Amino acid sequence: MAGGGKNGRPLSSRTVDYVHAVLRKAFRDAVQVDELLSSSPIEKAKRPRREVREPGTVWTTDQLKEFLMHSRAHRLWAFFHLAAYTGARRGELLHLRWSDVDLDGKQLVIRGSASFIGGERVEGSTKSGRKRVVSLDDGTIRVLRDQRRMQAADKLVVGPEWRGGGDHVFTTGWGEPVHPDTVSSLFPILIKRYNQAHVGAELPHARLHDLRHIHATTLLLAGVPVHVVAARLGHADPSITLRVYAHVIRAAEASAAEVFAQAVGE
Repeated sequence: MAGGGKNGRPLSSRTVDYVHAVLRKAFRDAVQVDELLSSSPIEKAKRPRREVREPGTVWTTDQLKEFLMHSRAHRLWAFFHLAAYTGARRGELLHLRWSDVDLDGKQLVIRGSASFIGGERVEGSTKSGRKRVVSLDDGTIRVLRDQRRMQAADKLVVGPEWRGGGDHVFTTGWGEPVHPDTVSSLFPILIKRYNQAHVGAELPHARLHDLRHIHATTLLLAGVPVHVVAARLGHADPSITLRVYAHVIRAAEASAAEVFAQAVGE
């Protein structure tokens, strides 16, 4: 922080925190995934106090429904639906295999995350280093069944040229795993198309990651316990959820006094 930057310039606490997070993830994989080390030295390195920024304004549930309805014709529509209805991260969904999806049991298992580094696809553990089980609603089960049928149809059309061998849930028309940048760049394009077709009722600007925020915010405002939301999001500790979504918690607390008074009957 005193002189770790270029030409001896100081680094911000946010940059130091980011470097610490990258190293912690790399060494955690070395311990838990590749079993190259028995313990991680990074766990003993203190980082500066983290400055958690609360997410900005996100779409309402009505706006989310409008977006999903308008985007339904696109082949990657199921990805955006699953992102909104599970709160999973981009890399986690692109890592997802059909073997991790239990359509009859209405749940899926998030086991890892996918990204591209130096032009190559890299798959590793989740951000927390642990797998998690996420329950699914009936509508999302139907979406996944449709996704599977579409993928099977693609495979029949392509025939021996099919390039998929990893059982990924989300693939290109040729069977290859979807590139993370594809879904990130497609999201604003679909919003733009919606706004062009709905002049006067445009959707506000949003990022792909905001679908995760919509999921969390909607659950918290509906009264779902924080520890349950934290488990769905894959937060290592509910305190992370409390810090990130403090503004939502405060909004819910505003009506707590009236809720108690009505329950008592005064």
